Amino acid sequence: MTGAPLSVVAAAACALVASATLACSPGRQDAGAATDTTATPVQVDDALERAYGVHPGQRRNHTKGLCALGTFTGDLGAAVYSRSGLFVGDTIPVVARFSLAGGDPDEADASPSPRGMALEFRLPSGARQHMTMINTPMFFARTPQTFLDKMVALAPVPATGKPDPAAMQRFAATHPDNAGQAKFLAEHNPPASFATAPYFGIHTFKFLNDRGETTLVRWRFAPDAGEHALTDAQMRDAPHDFLAQELIARTKQAPARWTMWLAIGQPGDVENDPTVLWPADRKQVRAGALTITSAMPQTGAACDGINYDPLVLTDGIVPSSDPVLLFRSPSYAVSFDQRRAGK
Repeated sequence: MTGAPLSVVAAAACALVASATLACSPGRQDAGAATDTTATPVQVDDALERAYGVHPGQRRNHTKGLCALGTFTGDLGAAVYSRSGLFVGDTIPVVARFSLAGGDPDEADASPSPRGMALEFRLPSGARQHMTMINTPMFFARTPQTFLDKMVALAPVPATGKPDPAAMQRFAATHPDNAGQAKFLAEHNPPASFATAPYFGIHTFKFLNDRGETTLVRWRFAPDAGEHALTDAQMRDAPHDFLAQELIARTKQAPARWTMWLAIGQPGDVENDPTVLWPADRKQVRAGALTITSAMPQTGAACDGINYDPLVLTDGIVPSSDPVLLFRSPSYAVSFDQRRAGK
């Protein structure tokens, strides 16, 4: 689907989630919202611009990043749960993007914000699968409205050029769904390298196998190099821009690798709230190996034109009713339209 007109991508995603009553329309028009929120993709896009400024031609969120190339080889054990071509044992080309959360292209690489990994799997059949992940096991918003409210609170005030601390305090006090990720980020220093971070899918998906059986899953990618965070001293003294340089240099020496794991859901597990973790005793199934062989600046590289819509899915993987997951597709479409127009 790389390079496809955005209206095609958005229309396909909206058709996929039509049963969840997610209304969509193309272009800069209001792309609709999940039924349990008043937030719309246009409002979120505008709020991101107010919070971080307008950076023409760049992504509105996870703006700072780099591209990477590699492969994924799925484990046949995952085929018990999904008939997706990801898990038939083929070695599949992957176009990846690593990033920092937020809309500031000049964000310091040691900032205590989430890190992102987005993957486009290019299957031999021509099908595409997207996975968009962050290095915290939970999200900060149960609904799109919480996401919008946080972006509104982050808008800088003229007097200081920074967010109003009182606005952020009001946001935290009125949005308990933000508490889990905020606590995690306060207790964990950011990773020392994109290659030493775990990445969590945060959303629940449904796997369908050849027998038509449905299984709830959440996926994560664990770094084979182990998890390594910056020390307090490194956070203070690290160069402003080191993450991209480090990953480029690292992959010139040897590939960076992750193992994909599936957590298998049980009846009663939350499937529509990315701020709630599943119990730690859920069955873990090895689903494959990701190998990143090269990394490069994003401008003009393969990842630059990919929208990484998380609802681009292969047969055998379908979305849950998570309102944040369903909202991301039309929200990404609005952002991508703006970026493609050079705005």
